[in-house]
Amino acid sequence: MSLNELRNEINELDDKILELFAQRLSVCHNVALYKQENNLPVFQPEREDEVIKKIREKSPQGLENCTEVLFKNIMDISKARQQQELFKENCEISALQFPPKNNVKIGCQGAKDAYSHMAGKKLFGDLDFAFYTDFEDVFIAVENGDIDFGILAIQNSTAGSVALTYELMKKYNFYIAAEASVKISHCLAINKNTNFSKVSEVYSHEQALAQCSEFIKANNLTPKEYVNTALAGEFAAKSDKPIAAICSVDCAKRCGLQIINDNIANAPENYTRFICISKNIYLSDDANIISVSLSLPHTTGALYRLLTKFSVIGLNLLRIESKPIASKDFNALFYLDFEGSIKQPEVMQIISALKSELSYFKFLGNYKEVE
Repeated sequence: MSLNELRNEINELDDKILELFAQRLSVCHNVALYKQENNLPVFQPEREDEVIKKIREKSPQGLENCTEVLFKNIMDISKARQQQELFKENCEISALQFPPKNNVKIGCQGAKDAYSHMAGKKLFGDLDFAFYTDFEDVFIAVENGDIDFGILAIQNSTAGSVALTYELMKKYNFYIAAEASVKISHCLAINKNTNFSKVSEVYSHEQALAQCSEFIKANNLTPKEYVNTALAGEFAAKSDKPIAAICSVDCAKRCGLQIINDNIANAPENYTRFICISKNIYLSDDANIISVSLSLPHTTGALYRLLTKFSVIGLNLLRIESKPIASKDFNALFYLDFEGSIKQPEVMQIISALKSELSYFKFLGNYKEVE
């Protein structure tokens, strides 16, 4: 048999599979209507386990795992379609307008001319900012109502995610109102009275030290972690010891430091994403990014099956981040960003479906990134 003949045979089989698949989805639609009328959940794990067990028993020898994957995919697609039907009339998420028209109180970690301050100015302009020493202080200030919005670094294009922000995101209740990306341009600066040849230590935030690791190594400097780049600049300006700081050029100039080298990051295109958090849900007219956090069962294919839901609805995933949950089972909390707006029915459908199906799910916000 020739290759073309084999391909024609496959095409014929595909046509039959497609016809049967369409018939199955039609029946599943009727199942969704029945569940809706009788107030039954879409996801019934016992029924699914029973079906998969029978499929494996009927499967040709050696293809058991293959058929299980195939039919789990078919069942996931069916569930996603059923959930679209069941949640099509689901209530909306109420939100306040962003940016707010009234005066607001804003805070960030660090000091004036810190990169978080730059991100905040991108979002709110030259308003007065409250500055906090620690990341957690910003979360606490938002939670207590001391400030309306807090600005925090969450990810860098060179050094990756900011672990401390993610740790605090698990601990506190908040929503993301906006996001801003800031181009990071680090410089090495010292007190004007310091002889650079005597400098052996450089102070900065751990992310900045990681982003400039090649320069630090090449100049035989010892990295020392400090709470913030801007505060590291202030520390160097006040110190009597021969130390250097890695900070922004604006910070170095404000502190009266001597700039030894600028643009010292490992990657010339170095950006950090900052989130703007609030106690309330805010929504801008052009919001197009949705963030959620969730946990998945510690079973084979759990993440893959989650992604199927987004694919069926046609929603584009932008980012997936996993962080460990302290437990003996080594479970993880997943953070997902995907394109969409809570004004879209399909978005509300998947949010409602995940909330009803997963043991832990939280909507974190719908916002726009400010470039």
